[in-house]
Order: sequence, then C-alpha cells, then structure tokens
Amino acid sequence: MARKYKSMDGNEAAAYVSYAYTEVAGIYPITPSSPMADHVDQWAAKGMKNIFGTPVKVVEMESEAGASGTVHGSLGAGALTSTYTASQGLLLMIPNMYKIAAEQLPAVFHVSARTVATQSLNIFGDHSDVMACRQTGFAMLAESNVQQVMDLSPVAHLAAVKGKTPFLNFFDGFRTSHEIQKVAVWDYKDLGDMLDMASVQAFRDHALNPEHPHARGSHENGDTFFQNREACNTLYDELPDVVEHYMDEINKRIGTDYKPFNYYGAPDADRVVVCMGSFCDTLKEVIDYLNANGEKVGLVEVHLYRPFSIKHLVAVLPETVKKIAVLDRTKEPGSVGEPLYEDVVSALYEAGLSNITVVGGRYGLGSKDEPPAAAFSVFEELKKDEPKREFTLGIVDDVTNLSLPMDPDAPNTSAPGTIECKFWGLGGDGTVGANKNSIKIIGDHTDKYVQAYFQYDSKKTGGVTISHLRFGDSPIRSPYYITKADFVACHNPSYIVKGFKMVRDVKPGGTFLVNSQWSDEEFARQLPAVAKRYIANNNISVYLIDAIDLAAKVGMGKRTNTVLQSAFFALAKVLPAEDALKYMKDAAEKSYAKKGQAIVEANWKAIDAGATAFHKFEVPADWANATDEPKEVKLEGREELVKQVRELMQPINQMEGDNLPVSAFEEHADGQWELGASAYEKRGVAVMVPRWDPSKCIQCNTCSFVCPHATIRPVVMTEEEAASAPEAMRTTDLKVPKGTGYKFTIAVSPLDCMGCYNCVAMCPKSDIKEGGALTMVPQEEEAAQAEVWDYAVNKVTQKDELAGDSNVKASQFHKPLLEFSGSCAGCAETSYARLVTQLFGDRMFISNATGCSSIWGNPAATCPYTTDANGHGPAWNNSLFEDNAEHGFGMEVGYEAERERVVVMTQALLESNWASDDLKAAATAWLEAKGDAEGSKTTAAEYVKQLEGAGTPEAEKLLAEKSFLTKKSFWIFGGDGWAYDIGFGGLDHVLAQNRDVNVFVFDTEVYSNTGGQASKASNLGQVAQFAAAGKDTKKKSLAEIEMSYGYVYVAQVAMGANPMQTLKAIREAEAYDGPSLIIGYSPCEMHSIKKGGMMHCQEEMKRAVDCGYWNLFRYNPAAAEGKKFTLDSKEPKGGYQDFLMNEARYARLTREFPGRAEELFAQNEEAAMARYAHLLKLKEMYASE
Repeated sequence: MARKYKSMDGNEAAAYVSYAYTEVAGIYPITPSSPMADHVDQWAAKGMKNIFGTPVKVVEMESEAGASGTVHGSLGAGALTSTYTASQGLLLMIPNMYKIAAEQLPAVFHVSARTVATQSLNIFGDHSDVMACRQTGFAMLAESNVQQVMDLSPVAHLAAVKGKTPFLNFFDGFRTSHEIQKVAVWDYKDLGDMLDMASVQAFRDHALNPEHPHARGSHENGDTFFQNREACNTLYDELPDVVEHYMDEINKRIGTDYKPFNYYGAPDADRVVVCMGSFCDTLKEVIDYLNANGEKVGLVEVHLYRPFSIKHLVAVLPETVKKIAVLDRTKEPGSVGEPLYEDVVSALYEAGLSNITVVGGRYGLGSKDEPPAAAFSVFEELKKDEPKREFTLGIVDDVTNLSLPMDPDAPNTSAPGTIECKFWGLGGDGTVGANKNSIKIIGDHTDKYVQAYFQYDSKKTGGVTISHLRFGDSPIRSPYYITKADFVACHNPSYIVKGFKMVRDVKPGGTFLVNSQWSDEEFARQLPAVAKRYIANNNISVYLIDAIDLAAKVGMGKRTNTVLQSAFFALAKVLPAEDALKYMKDAAEKSYAKKGQAIVEANWKAIDAGATAFHKFEVPADWANATDEPKEVKLEGREELVKQVRELMQPINQMEGDNLPVSAFEEHADGQWELGASAYEKRGVAVMVPRWDPSKCIQCNTCSFVCPHATIRPVVMTEEEAASAPEAMRTTDLKVPKGTGYKFTIAVSPLDCMGCYNCVAMCPKSDIKEGGALTMVPQEEEAAQAEVWDYAVNKVTQKDELAGDSNVKASQFHKPLLEFSGSCAGCAETSYARLVTQLFGDRMFISNATGCSSIWGNPAATCPYTTDANGHGPAWNNSLFEDNAEHGFGMEVGYEAERERVVVMTQALLESNWASDDLKAAATAWLEAKGDAEGSKTTAAEYVKQLEGAGTPEAEKLLAEKSFLTKKSFWIFGGDGWAYDIGFGGLDHVLAQNRDVNVFVFDTEVYSNTGGQASKASNLGQVAQFAAAGKDTKKKSLAEIEMSYGYVYVAQVAMGANPMQTLKAIREAEAYDGPSLIIGYSPCEMHSIKKGGMMHCQEEMKRAVDCGYWNLFRYNPAAAEGKKFTLDSKEPKGGYQDFLMNEARYARLTREFPGRAEELFAQNEEAAMARYAHLLKLKEMYASE
C-alpha cells in the first residue's frame, strides 16, 4: 500500500508510531520530548484508536521517576506501555530501567536525546543522556532524520515484544525532534500486521494477575544472584537477529534497506566514519561530493547501538578500509574515549581487525551546529599518516588543541535547486509558529520536499529566534543551519540597530525583507555600512514592510507574524497568490480556533493586508562604498564584569557565540559568572515604551513596583544632582516628605524596556489607550532617555532615608538587584523576585529550581541579578528541578556551619590575651546580635574595623572569614511544577525541618517553561498539555498542607490585587525565625489572557482575587494568639465565569468539549466558593485560640 505524505517533525513521527502500539502511556513533561506525550494525549482525548481498537490511556505523574514506576507497574499488569523523556528526566528513570529490563518487559522509551546539565543547563541536543543508559539492559535504537523516525520506530515496539526486551528509541533532540520534514506515513493496518500477536498474548498471559498469581521483585543473596543475572545472556545474543528480522519486514513493505548498521559510500572506501544521529545526513552529503571528485570514503550509520552486534558491524565494513573515525555526540571526562568509539575499537579487536587505524572525535554537544565543513575536516584528517587519536569538531580548542580546522569556504553540498529561507524573529512574536504553518502549507499542498528547523535560545520568549526553511524538488537531508539563503527576513528592527549580520546570509541576487516603522530614509540611516556594501555589491533586493502598525490596526496587537508570513508568500511566489491566501487562512483557523473566532478573523485580516503591504527599497549606488563613523563604546564597571561582557556576552548577543574559542571559557569552566551583566545588553526590542509626564504623576511608585524588568524607577536627586542631569531629564519636586529640596523623576530605560504596558495599566493616573502620567510611545521617540537612565541609575546616590519596607512607595527607593532579565514581557515571576531583592538582595542566597525562573535568572554570561554600591548581591545557584528545596536547605546548613566556626574562633578571641578591650567589646556585641539582620550588619562592621586594627595573625584569620559575619537571608525560588509535583516531597521535608529558609513559589498553574503542561496546581476545567479535555481534578492546596505543621509561615499573594499585602507577606516571612512559604499568583503567556495578553498581567491578578478564584491570606506562627491567621481577601464579588472565559486556557474547552466545559467550570466555581467558606472558618478557628 502506497503511503501518504505529511509534513511533521520527529516528535510527531515517533508519537504517531508509538500510539499504534501503546495501551498505556506514563508521562512527565520535559523539553524537548513533551510534544510526543502531548500528541498522544490530544489524540486520546479525541478518541483516536490504537491498533488494538482502544484510545491510549495517558497518565501524567509527578516526576520522571514516578512515570517510569508507572510504566513498570503497567507492564507488570499486562499492558503495552510507553513513555517519552530526555536528559535529566531520563536519568531519573534509570533505576526503574534496570528493573524493567531484568524482568523482560516490552517497554519502549522514546527519547529526544538531550544534553545532561553539567557546568550549566543546556536544553538542547546531544547523546549524553542516552549514553548514561547503555548499561541498564535496554536495547537502544537510533534514527538520523524524521523519515527514519517514522520508518524505524516500529522496530522498537515489534522487537521489544518479540525479543522480550525493552527499547530506548532515540533521535537528536532539538534537531530531528523539532525539524519538520515531508515524510511518508505508516498506515496503522501495516503496523498491526507486523506485530506478532502470539508474543503479545504470551506477554499478557505472563503478566501478574490474581487469577494466576506469581511474585516478582524478590531479593537474592550472594550465593545465587550472579548466576541468575547471567541467565538473560541468550536473550541479548538473539536480539540483533530479531531486530534485523523486523527491519527486513519493513524493507519489504516500503522498499528501504535498513540494517542494524547501514553502510553508505564507496564500496572500496579506504576512509570510513562511524556515527549515529542527525550528523549522518550531513556526512552523506559530503561523501557524495568527495566520491564524485575521485575520493573513496564512506559512512557506517549505527541504528542498533545496544546490543552492540560485532557481526553486523563487520558485515558492512568495506574490506578496503584502512582508517576509521568514530564520532560521538557526548563527552566522558577522564575516559580513554567516548562510548561508541570504545565499542567500535573493542568490536574490531574481537573480529581480528585491529590492523585498522581507529580514531575518535566529539561533536555537536549541546546542539552545536555541525555544517558540511565539519564533515570535510574529518575525512581530511583521516588522510594523514597519523591522524589525531582524539579530536573535536565544530569548535576552536586553543587550550588542549584537539579541534580540527574547518574550511570557511567548504563546498555547498545541499541538494541542487533547494530554496533556502531564513527568518530572524523575537521569541513570542509568532515568527516560529507562522513558519511552521508556512512549511506545512508548502509541504502538504505542493510536490516539493520541505525542511524546517527553528533555532532559539532557552529564553524562547524575548530571545532571538531564527527559522531555517528549505524546500525543493529533491529530497533534503541538510541537518545544519542555513548560511546562504535565497530569502532573509528581519522581523524585529532592533536587530538592524544592533548590527546583526543578517544580510551576509543572503545569497547574491537574493531577497532581504525588513519589518520596521522606519521611512526609507530612516532605514538607510540605521543600516550599518557593512550591510549596505554587501547589498549593493551582491545585487540584493530589499523590501520594507511596517507589520507593526498593520498588526495593531487589524487587531493582532504586537504579533506581526501573520502579516509577515503573508508577505513572504507574496515575495517567494512558491504558490499561486490565491492558493497561498487560502491555505494560510486555513492554517490560521486550525492554529487559533482554540483562542476564539475573533483571533481567527484578526489573523485573516492580517493575511490579506500582508500580501501587498511591502514596498521595494531602491538601493543607492553609493552604498557600494558606504562607510560608518567609527563608534567607540566605553564600558564602565567592575573589571571582572567588563571583561566578561566584552569577551563573552557581547559576542554571544551578536550571535557570534559559535566562533568563541575554548580559551574564552577557561575562567568559567566551573560555570560561575559575574553578576550584573544584563545591564550591558540593551536589547531594544520594545516597539512602544512609557513616557513619563511629571505634571500628572502622584509619585506613588506603583509603576516601578509592578515592572517585571526593573526598567522604570523612581529617582530622587539633590539640587546639585538634578542640575548636572542630561537636558532630556524630566523632573518635578518631591512631594512627600515635604521640604527636602529633592527633585523627583521617573527614569525609563527605552533600550531595556520590554514594552509590556504593565506600568501604564496599573498607574492610577494613566489609561492604556489614552495615556496619562505614563503614555506608551514609539521607542525611537524616547531615545534621549537612554542617557537620562544611565545618569539616574549610575550617578545619582540612593536616598536611604526614603527607602524602606513599610509601604509600596518606600520599597521602590531600594535599588532592585534583579534587572533586565530575559523573562517574557509582562512576566509576574520577575516582579515578585525583583521585589524580594529590593528588600533583602544584599544578603540573599537563592536556590532556584530549573524552569522559567532559572532560565530568566541566569543565562550564561548575562546574569540579571546584580550588586549594590558595596558590591553585595544575591548569591544564586541552580542545582536541578526536583531537588531545589534540598539544595537551598543545604545552602543554609552549610553557611550556618561555617558561621558556627567563626563563633568558635570569636569565643577563643574573647578568652585570649592578645585582643584589646575594644576588640573584645566588638566581638561580644557581634555574638549577641548575630541572629538579627540589621544588628549583625552594624556590629560586624565594627568588629571588622577592630580586627583590621589588631594586626595579629589571629585577627587576620578572622578577617578572612568576615563574609560569614552578617545574618543571611535564604530563599528558594521555583514554579508550581516543582513545588506541587516533582519537588513536593523535598519541599515538604525541608519546611518540616523548622530551619530559617524562605520559599517563594511562582504559581502559574501550569508547567510554563516546557510548553504548558498540567500540574497539580492546575485547576478544574483548565486545558493544558496532558489535560487536553480539561483537568478533572481540583487544585492542590499546598498552603494548607504546610500550615498543618503549625510552625511554617504561609502566605498567598497576588501583587496586582493587593500590592501592600504582597509586601507585608514578604517582609513577615523573612522576619520569621523559621521556615516560610509564599505562593504568588502568576499569570502567564500560557493562560492566553484575552485582548492584550500579558499587558493585563497585574490586572488579571486583581480580577482573580475579586471573583474568588485566588485567595489572599497570611498565616504567621509568630503572631499573637488570635491573630495568627489573616484573611486578606474580601468576599467574592461575582463574575467568576467571566473570569474563566477571559482566558483561553479555559475558554477553549467550551469550543472543543462544550458539555464537559459547563460541568467542569461549575465545579471550579463551586470549589472556589467552598474554599473561601473554609478560609472563613479557619479565620474563626485561629481567632478563638
């Protein structure tokens, strides 16, 4: 039967095959594998049937360890069970993998192979996770591209059942997993026909069941364990033949030639590379080129990695081979070589082929792009009489000199006639989504082959995104970035200002499309001379479009993606114009129907408008010799920080990180970075920024209080400071307190602002549309405020007498020690975290769970946490996801242990003869005040002063420990996925220890960073990944669980609903001498708030509290009897269902499952009203104590 073609990525291909053979899926979200589970969940919610005639039963667990335990149990009960994971998640499954394999259970783990966190977190791809599993007993099957994932994934399921061995089926994460290709799709009938139902029945008959009871999981002693462990050997000896049998079966059905090891290249090759994963396709392109030019080279593409079959490897090696290079996409420090290399060396030795020279190389760690030049360099190295035994690809290693040189002018090896396009967007602007639609439109409505890959950083929203699209008449196998494109689009004008080297990516004669609000003259002024010269000298056609104003006009807000997608189709002419418009509109309806008809229709208008909204820019002839005025940017700041910014942050931000050598990172090999680098970024991505009008301002500082990125601040100046200010500074007299003579300004950083509108939305004297004390204006109009900002924050002294924690206004005169993060525009999380740093940042430790708050919290070389004038600031660390509470607890225990050592040293000083009376007095004062934050600070200062004057060796030893003198504030930050789910056990244990640690949970009610999966913080009826039909269980009451201890401070807050209550809770929690837990309601992009999204973040908090969806309260064990519990929420005002319908995470359920929506929403409101009634009872109960 001829197979149908469909455009999809590797995750969807694996999920499609997996669904056919799966009865139960035990899952947990993790990037980049979550889409597989999400596809399965969505299909199951719609009633799609597997080959057994039933929908898959999908169960989301609290962690990957829990998911693997569920898989283990489900298999034991006789259900064919799968899961989907990667990286740290896969590592958490390893203990159960040993059990599943030893019990000969036919599980299949589909893995988008991803980097394991080491000196830093990296969410992208390599093989470090799967290589950690090679000793578990799981068979391991690898695919190199999306078509192979579709073709070979059945082998994992079929061989697992027949061979009674679980399989780990893997492909490259963030390459194959997310690359869209046009692939031939299996028919489920064919998949069913290949399954050995007798083996399935045997598996079910052997399952545990009280009807025929058995026992598994015994314990054995040393007399028998070894023998029993060896009893499985025959199974693994026979398994390669089972795999080969099913590959042959597939080959017969679809005309392929899959083998456990596939050879590609010259039959008489003298140089061969052994590799697995997506780089194999790049190698094939290069092999074709080299062999066509008279060389004799080849590739052994590994599919079956475990069991490693010597006979199958040797069978495909050309007899003429003299040298082999084995490429591993992982690093094992301290080993002789990486895993695949060692396997190949051992296999050749066992086969009597030790005369062949074998060398090993590492490549592609953390999704490092490996272009054809990297493949050429390997074959070039193998020409040498003595090639390097160990080498690296794609980098410049100027420390250990292992890297192979790459030719920058290496030949283009992609398929002739391929059209290549590149789109530079901003995370969250819809560029990636639009391009996914575009490539699927081309793939599904033309005869062309297609490929799409999306390059973005961990920040995703707010970071640079680059979409790489290829389409043509020949198959495309180019798993690397596009560097010479027929069409390049710049979707954000700030990239022009920053001088990103986008134009160099355009082929001679190609097209460059720029989106901006500039006139032709302004565009010419902004474009760097190097870009002008390239355009003029290479006959580049330039088109300009203002999608920004157009998107706003048609109701799309800040999302320009659909306008620009339409312009691309009009310029590329890959489809007839009428067809392109129709297909785009169909795709828009499919993508956005869940967000409501109004959104769909706004996209339709944008599509119509974008098709003709561009105009051609006439390139002046004198651009061929264009020059720029030299600009010298002087960086000021701490020497170590400036060095880091100049040598690392700036090249990385200019998208030149790939070119940095190993030596640039020698000082950061342990993953430690300087604070404050984000202040040098100046991303300039906001289209609109706030303008302050002093005549309308009441100086409440609310704008600063809610700003997620600390880009708007109240500044108070003496007359002298005001007189020295830049001319563009707007000032007025400070109103309260009166008679100070101070001048007041609201400083705005136009280049750091994200344009979220929250300051305007919450300003009591402003309106989003009409403006007021704050009015949103185009960024260019406020360009002069950049100099004002620099002066205000760097030259004006903080007025400590105005700063405090007693009210909102005073809190904002503290310098924020979290600024300019990479969080989403309007982010609630950073508003909370920034406020905490304003109050305690100079003495904070922060342990941060992996998730949104770790991604915006510490991108490499660009840390947004910063220091005060004394050089003090938050000491921040991220361990893992699941262990965050324990890690933060360990920080507190470790610091206090060191402090106790200083106490012992100080007590010895008091008993000594060498210390003066003044020194002893200072030491005594410190001992008495060391438990108080301010007291320890002032007494420590005097103690240090006296020690410095003592001049003795004993005093010097104490001075070396002076950083332990002040009482520190220990904070544990994380999201609800961590606190409610994977980290709950640790969090509960840490709080129960009654130590002085503070926990802040950013409750978005969903796993935000991994794409929006349901957590136990998700509420009834909420639609999320893994809850496609609406969550049918209510939200966990984390606050009440921890209140039950009686000695844990607990608060629920919502900044936009009650700023003062938020401030009070943070202040009380830190002051409490014991554990505290604050849960902050945090609206998120994933909620899809209607009519403006996150510009209404703070307002949405107020709506949530007003209607009773979210409750505000504080439980303070240190308060007086009868006052321990304070209910800060008032009685719900009504409008509950209106609140739910204002967010697409709820509203979409009414379109997809209307009857279920009505039922679940009623339950949601009922639960909320019951919760408030319960809180009233708690209030009465604590009042009567």
